[in-house]
Amino acid sequence: MYEFSRNARVLMTADTVGGVWTYALELARALGDQGVEVALATMGAALSEEQRAEAQALPRLQTFESDVKLEWMQDPWADVDRAGEWLLELERKVRPDIVHLNSFTQGALPFRAPKLVVGHSCVLSWWKAVKGESAPEEWNQYRARVQKGLRGADVVAAPTRAMMSALEEHYGPTAVRVIVPNGRDPVLFPMLPKEDFVLTAGRLWDEGKNIQALDCIAPSLPWPVFAAGSQDKDFSSIRALGPQKPRDLADWMGRAAIYAAPARYEPFGLSALEAGLAGCALVLGDIASLREVWGDAALYVPPDDTKALQGAIELLIEDEASRELLAASSRERALTFSPHRMAETYLTAYGMAGCLKYSRAA
Repeated sequence: MYEFSRNARVLMTADTVGGVWTYALELARALGDQGVEVALATMGAALSEEQRAEAQALPRLQTFESDVKLEWMQDPWADVDRAGEWLLELERKVRPDIVHLNSFTQGALPFRAPKLVVGHSCVLSWWKAVKGESAPEEWNQYRARVQKGLRGADVVAAPTRAMMSALEEHYGPTAVRVIVPNGRDPVLFPMLPKEDFVLTAGRLWDEGKNIQALDCIAPSLPWPVFAAGSQDKDFSSIRALGPQKPRDLADWMGRAAIYAAPARYEPFGLSALEAGLAGCALVLGDIASLREVWGDAALYVPPDDTKALQGAIELLIEDEASRELLAASSRERALTFSPHRMAETYLTAYGMAGCLKYSRAA
């Protein structure tokens, strides 16, 4: 039986342009607490000074930087192939006990170590959820490469059962699957005296986040709506805060009474988890993944029903007791998604991947 040593080394990939960066640092910190060293290979864009400082603050983390395109970007394949060669060279240098891939296509690479591929999101499931139809033919190469990467993994992980089901729907079944919910450190999200405003955060340009629904109802709400994150167009009614440093965003969440995320597509929802830890009452899109994560600790609205969204937020604004009760429930639920739990589950998954790889080689 293969067991993953608590003094082992992980080669992990992460992109620097989305929530996977936050996830990777949180996991690396929690694995480091268990004595595990992480070599983090970054892609998508060069690290910002702030990101570099975040990484350097973790004693058992070593970063290896690149700016190669990610597999979901436009015309990425030359970069993706170049990244594959780079990662194989990194494996020879780092000599990891496990390769933890937070993108799909590298699962097909001939790493010596066992491979775990994590499906955080994918273009095909996003397209179906947001556009209501299959992705066009221009994504056929993406589909084929993702499928090959998933089939090349020793173990495939996803943060929710809903996301795992989406992967199986679009790319076919994989041999071994594990569900590993994300986690966040509650110390990073202190509860502050609540103020009368609604907050949302994330990639505001992403149609899957459905921020336009909040922009539509904002003029009718008694409280202002603030939005933190990058955007590619102006909103007419939401008060855009722009990208926020982690501590500043935590401060906004700590002061926000209500956090709204009427998403059409959200495989897990790190920002909602952070808001829950900060004591916000949650109003979320009624989709399977968010129901799986939050149970009865949130209010749900159909993503395309702006009247329902307005009604849910107004209900919480007008009823302080219900708002505080929901906020307490949201925080209690959020606390169950701890970094320690996430790391322990990944350690078990790493052991599974090694057991499977080496039993096949025997």
